[in-house]
Amino acid sequence: MITFENITKTYGGKTHVQALKGISLTIHDGEIFGIIGKSGAGKSTLVRCINMLEKPTTGKVIIDDKELTAMSDSQLRAERKNIGMIFQHFNLLSSRTVFDNIAFPLELAGASKEVIRSKVDSLLELVGLTDRQFNYPSQLSGGQKQRVGIARALASDPKILLCDEATSALDPQTTKSILELLKDINKRLGITIVIITHEMAVIKEICDRVAVIEGGVIKEQGRVIDVFTNPQSETMKEFVKSVINMELPEGIKKLGVTDQPSPDRDMLVRFRFKGAATNEPLVVNIARKFNLDVSVLYGNIDYIQDVPFGYLIVVIMGDMKAQTEAYSYIKTQPVESEVLGYVPRTH
Repeated sequence: MITFENITKTYGGKTHVQALKGISLTIHDGEIFGIIGKSGAGKSTLVRCINMLEKPTTGKVIIDDKELTAMSDSQLRAERKNIGMIFQHFNLLSSRTVFDNIAFPLELAGASKEVIRSKVDSLLELVGLTDRQFNYPSQLSGGQKQRVGIARALASDPKILLCDEATSALDPQTTKSILELLKDINKRLGITIVIITHEMAVIKEICDRVAVIEGGVIKEQGRVIDVFTNPQSETMKEFVKSVINMELPEGIKKLGVTDQPSPDRDMLVRFRFKGAATNEPLVVNIARKFNLDVSVLYGNIDYIQDVPFGYLIVVIMGDMKAQTEAYSYIKTQPVESEVLGYVPRTH
């Protein structure tokens, strides 16, 4: 388990810059944890505190009950063997083949040729590059280079893998394949993966939990499915909108939405649902139970970790009293809902 206890990081010079401001966070063993933030938010500084490439100004970093912030340099060198890291720009050695790039940390550790051959062969198979082992980095695509980076990071059998904007330089299809590889590695090896990104689509695709950082402060954290369906902070809402826009479409705004009900207006409602609630025939039940017409204006359904979630914007049309009773019924159902306003009746 990785624990941050009130971490701060201040850079000196003529002007002091506080990159991290009292961050406390726990990352559980075996999970894929995402840290998302805009450029300059402090996310890379935070993740580099895990392997102490950045030493906190104050606070504690604790991994498996060992306080890294209290360790000597020699103790840290030993502990870093349990922490692998991959980067946006791959950082491969251009004069070395794929095989030799992966073997490099094993050579530095003094492993025998037999151990190196066995370990590198298994890693090449894991990342799908057995047929590329004699190629040089210049002969590889971006996705293949990142696969080499992943294999090299796993060479020392780390318990933790840090991914700092690891897919930012890749096209969408290659990004998807790299994320699938990371999920497979997490499942096979039980390794804890910490992903730093500015892309909510990456969080949605792979992470179990997420924290959003802004100005060196954690604004919100939680399960990805919960954050997507009910973001609390303005920062997280903005990131979620980049993947799923839950705002009222412009076409609906033009219908003449008002805040006040009246006999000649119909209720505009937004439903947000997740999990088993997506299978509930809520629209049909409302229509039948209250003798109302329900028109679906807009909606979306997606999946996170095989859990369905989505939302609908509907107009509930008919008698004003029945509309109110219907909404009272909706509030008892396993969905989140809100009245967006009232639109002129068209029939």
